[in-house]
Amino acid sequence: MLSRIPLCSVKGMSVCSPPVLTGNEPLTILPLTSEMEEAAVKAHYKVCDRLKLEKKQRRMCRRDPGVAETLMEAISMSALECQYQFRFERWNCTLEGRYRASLLKRGFKETAFLYAISSAGLTHAMAKACSAGRMERCTCDEAPDLENREAWQWGGCGDNLKYSNKFVKEFLGRKPNKDLRARVDFHNNLVGMKVIKAGVETTCKCHGVSGSCTVRTCWRQLSPFHEIGKQLKQKYETSLKVGSTTNEATGEGDISPPKKSIPGHSDQIPRTTDLVYIDDSPSFCMMSRYSPGTSGRKCYKDKNCDSICCGRGHNTQSRVVTRPCQCQVRWCCYVECKQCTQREEVYTCKD
Repeated sequence: MLSRIPLCSVKGMSVCSPPVLTGNEPLTILPLTSEMEEAAVKAHYKVCDRLKLEKKQRRMCRRDPGVAETLMEAISMSALECQYQFRFERWNCTLEGRYRASLLKRGFKETAFLYAISSAGLTHAMAKACSAGRMERCTCDEAPDLENREAWQWGGCGDNLKYSNKFVKEFLGRKPNKDLRARVDFHNNLVGMKVIKAGVETTCKCHGVSGSCTVRTCWRQLSPFHEIGKQLKQKYETSLKVGSTTNEATGEGDISPPKKSIPGHSDQIPRTTDLVYIDDSPSFCMMSRYSPGTSGRKCYKDKNCDSICCGRGHNTQSRVVTRPCQCQVRWCCYVECKQCTQREEVYTCKD
């Protein structure tokens, strides 16, 4: 965290003696001039404005210089993980321009996944940013029986999920009462956060003479985000279609199975850990407002060509490629490889 260094004043002049360096100073020992601070604040505000946030979200973004960077990281991480999880599907998480906007207007299964992976990404990124020291308002996880100072000393700084959850809940807003679509989106946001919480592990490190465990430092650590994406993809596969009912006791709207039984759909009451949706998804086979379709998409023979190409068949192209092969590590410090040439076939969906 940056700290302000007071100015020394001698007869109206700003003069400071150069600090004596000991080698133990934090990285942020250099004072920022007022011009530098003002420029940094303006740059930070510009990033927040560019993200096109709601008024409250923009205010939260501006109040801590680390938030904008964390939001950008969360968006990128979530999008890449979405594309990885759906790389073999008809919908491969294409989020360019109009496709994303049109998709988010509908309550598809794919939209449910996007809300869950986005809230999970922000929760994960914020907890990591706290423990990495990139935020002004949070630091290491304040776990029971764990002193932050010791955690930093031993490199056991826990990911601060407590602060992250609080921030993300405030950032995403309160639970809506009436609108079904808003309640579904809110529910799926919480699913993403709960998957993060369920994946927290306690990691410990022993310290002592000759490997003895006279002192043990423990900290909480989040699962790799790729594992979070994998779990949310599984929840996408088992997501439930829902409708709306009114709770007679409170008068508030509740998420429930559809009033009319739908063939092929379960009437199971959704749990708080289930992804839910309200609209049946399109096929994503042909170009539409929701996706560019699968024409020309690369597929893998005997694996997903039949599904991705929607029965249109696929083209086969043969090409010669050269790749490094039979690599060996040589002493010292380099890898020696041969160049192998082979012919491979590439399959793409027909128009």
